[in-house]
Amino acid sequence: MAVQESARPEAGTRTVPTYQVLAEDIRSMGVDTVFGLMSDDTAAFAVTLDAVGVATIGSRHENIAITMGDAYAAATGRLGVVCIGRGPALANGLHAATFASRTGNPLLIIYGEAPIPHGWGNSAGPDYKALDAEGVLHAAGIRTFVPTSPQTARAALADAAAAARTGQAVALLLPVDIQQADVTVSLDEPGPDPIDAEPVQMRPGRPARDHAIRAAAAALDAAKRPLILAGYGAWKSGARDALVALAERTGALLATSAKGKDLFRGHRYNLGIIGSFSHSAARRLAAEADCVLVVGAGLNILTMSFGESLPDAPLIQVDSRRANIGRWTTADVAVVGDARIVAEQLLEAVSEKPASDRLFHSDETLAFLDAFSIATDFQPANTARTLDPRTIAVELDRMLPDRRNMVYDAGNFLGVVPYLTVPDPGYFKMTNDFASIGLGFGAALGFARARPEVPTVFVAGDGGFLMTMGELETVVREDLPLVVVLMNDCAYGAELHHLRLRQLPVAKSVFPDIDFAPVAEAFGYEARTLRTLDDLAALEPLLAAPDGPIFIDCKINADVAAPFMSEIAAAEGH
Repeated sequence: MAVQESARPEAGTRTVPTYQVLAEDIRSMGVDTVFGLMSDDTAAFAVTLDAVGVATIGSRHENIAITMGDAYAAATGRLGVVCIGRGPALANGLHAATFASRTGNPLLIIYGEAPIPHGWGNSAGPDYKALDAEGVLHAAGIRTFVPTSPQTARAALADAAAAARTGQAVALLLPVDIQQADVTVSLDEPGPDPIDAEPVQMRPGRPARDHAIRAAAAALDAAKRPLILAGYGAWKSGARDALVALAERTGALLATSAKGKDLFRGHRYNLGIIGSFSHSAARRLAAEADCVLVVGAGLNILTMSFGESLPDAPLIQVDSRRANIGRWTTADVAVVGDARIVAEQLLEAVSEKPASDRLFHSDETLAFLDAFSIATDFQPANTARTLDPRTIAVELDRMLPDRRNMVYDAGNFLGVVPYLTVPDPGYFKMTNDFASIGLGFGAALGFARARPEVPTVFVAGDGGFLMTMGELETVVREDLPLVVVLMNDCAYGAELHHLRLRQLPVAKSVFPDIDFAPVAEAFGYEARTLRTLDDLAALEPLLAAPDGPIFIDCKINADVAAPFMSEIAAAEGH
């Protein structure tokens, strides 16, 4: 598409549609990719973005477009930008927008909007797309910006992008009449400064106050079995090395939340994930801790196993935001500050303990951890026609390239999370922030776009996959390096176990055994169906160096419940 310019501009100026200036401003900001699904109220803007050199990646559903942008921001640390339509498009994508408002990733969602009303006369109608966009987005917790004229549109874009860069999902509503209106700009007027020169997680943090450090250090000095629990915030701040050094000095073991997965991978003191995704060794040793230092983790119900994962011991919580401390679980010592800086402050403040006071570093404990293998931490429940999902995960972990992105939809199959490793938390993405299924496919596409040199493995259940199966075509059209692992239990697995644990009928939660591999093949995938251990072993040559889209329909034993299913039932009194 050729960009438009009005005839006879004044000397030293040009007159162009507002949508063109906005597209050029987005390019000037350093944004090179926009995700979306065009509508009549954003079509001109979307194709102009592509015309000025900003790659536009189109999805088949608005939810997927938004989660693509959110995941792209998570994988790169840069601003994610999404462009979709108004009214029904906004309603379609509200699920994902609400999800994105909870992830903390910098995301700008640009929506079309109805023309600004002028005068009091009657108008042709009705407007079938009418929707109170600002009211709906406000209810979803999303800040909105709306220009009131072509002259204010550029400032609204700049303000919305700046707000999103603080680590939140922000909406920019663009009325169609403002988009289409001409605006005159100076030929020598510079565009906006690039906004992505410095990823969000690399920005400098702040130290904690001295009295908070002294209180935390005193609790750590008194402990003989301390546990350091690090979350995604610890990874974002670059706190790993300081926390490892602190563990050495205090005699602590190391662990993470689910979102902090594999931050300490390979370290001798590493317990892996604490909470609903813990293995047996982590559960046993965490229960023995006499002090817990939590760094950059929210302590939600999954990290806390609904209140059962951590012992009744002094809890020190470190977070850069005061409101996060004690939000879900009582903290005995609150330390407000950047995770890395606080870890370094504590390293200076704590005392060097003698070996006799570092009980978690005893030869017996370390020998136990060295001998432990998560691959043998369960009794496989394979059948003649199905496989245990944990068995599949253990084998996939061995077969796949070590450097890979792991992206998950939500559901009962999340019980496989501990068995599939990643290089660090930046290569790991869960999409359960809205306790929903069906958002993972978009997140996988966003990661694949952000890191095409690394295979992205998307793990989904058949329920969520059937909601988003049309995105199989998006993968092929955009040439994205994706491996889809379908954990197919022929059911809404979480609901199946929910009903079973309550001794209720399950028939409405189960479905026929459909073979999805031929469907994926029709879209251009190399596809396999797994039912036996021999089928699983035959995957190795295919997965050693994945090339092109791959689809694996794993027929899994529906009797295998994720640990959090029984935890939920116990918390509800069942």
